[in-house]
Amino acid sequence: MFGLASFIRRSYQAIYPREVPKQDHAIRFGLLGATDIAPWTLITPAKTHSEVIIAAVAARDRKKAAAYAKKYKIPIVHSSFEELLSDPAIDAVYIALPNAYHLEWATKAIEAGKHVLLEIPSVANAEEAATLFRNPILSQPDSAVLLEAMHFRFHPAWQKLLSSIDRENIVEVHSTQYVPRGIVPLYGSACKYHLAGGCLMALGTYNLASLRQVFGAEPIECLAASCNRVPPGNDQEIDRAFYGSWKFPNNAVGSIEADFMADGGYSWPLTEELPTIALPKLTIKHREAIVEGDLPSDQEHVVTKIVTMWNWSLAYFYHRIDIENKHVVRTKSDGRSVKDWTETEYVKDYAGDTGVDSWSSYRFQLEAFVAKVLEKPQHSQSRSPLPDASGPRPGSGVWIEGQDSINQMNMIDTAYIKAGLPIRTSSLKNGERKPTN
Repeated sequence: MFGLASFIRRSYQAIYPREVPKQDHAIRFGLLGATDIAPWTLITPAKTHSEVIIAAVAARDRKKAAAYAKKYKIPIVHSSFEELLSDPAIDAVYIALPNAYHLEWATKAIEAGKHVLLEIPSVANAEEAATLFRNPILSQPDSAVLLEAMHFRFHPAWQKLLSSIDRENIVEVHSTQYVPRGIVPLYGSACKYHLAGGCLMALGTYNLASLRQVFGAEPIECLAASCNRVPPGNDQEIDRAFYGSWKFPNNAVGSIEADFMADGGYSWPLTEELPTIALPKLTIKHREAIVEGDLPSDQEHVVTKIVTMWNWSLAYFYHRIDIENKHVVRTKSDGRSVKDWTETEYVKDYAGDTGVDSWSSYRFQLEAFVAKVLEKPQHSQSRSPLPDASGPRPGSGVWIEGQDSINQMNMIDTAYIKAGLPIRTSSLKNGERKPTN
């Protein structure tokens, strides 16, 4: 009962947080696009951050932007993205446009001196990622901050998971995520090739990132990749589900299943077309290890560690990390089990060392983004007062470097090629220059 009460409290406070007073030096965000995702990923988390103000929004349709601003109490409405980027009162922008527009508008934003929180995937392909994250502007000491919003990596539960594994002895990792059929619309940007859509570009990119994080290394080779395409009559270059496996160092294998129109999977009859309801799951199997002890000479004691994280990508609502040590005492000659038992530890972490247990992973991510921005001397000079503006600020220390985002897109590209699908391209190459938001 206590666990259920905590779940309800955390969920309520995450969805309906109490807004805090804002400081004079708060970072003023502008939203590029009146998007459906921003209320959850930035607008709501910003309510509990004293150093963040959602100050402006711009959309292709000004009436839509004005209605959006009224609904979410955003004070400024700009008539275009260019107008927002030229506003000297805006410090940072959040870009959650269709993937095909990420490169264009992230580049324009950093050229305008705005810090950028960029939704996943960072761009449409690895070539674009290199173009964006290796932009010479970003190498300057007073450059803007650019972050790919891989939010789950900032939650303390994910860091707790990483601290519970032994990377050199991992042999197998399997990462799954399913979105029930009916939530992702076939008419939306996620299902349009010219907008750089696809399951692997949306849901599946988190699965790939989970593999790279757990192994702490890049894949050596894509061993296999396949997909289920969207129904006939729709864009057949779009994957609705993606399956793949990769070889990692130490002869380890990582695999994924991601489906953003999932149905079936139940054991009951007549349920094949029912939407699938299942928690994201990550299973990490370690190499068998010998346990020293006082045993007969013809016997040995081995242990296999298996770590499972439930709801790894949405850990702020609920999660559990199961750390199992499976012990076997067996005969050396034929491997016959003499005795076996399992020791299991259950671990959770909602707050970490510096957070609050009702913070979402987006809120932890915002904490890291703000800390990085406020380390920049140019921000401390533009607001007053800002104590300890220069130098590191306290926090989790989690960050995603540009090369990390480039490697992420490279893994996506190679998977699409292996599956027989084309890699995605940007709005500039597709001739589509007007964002849909």
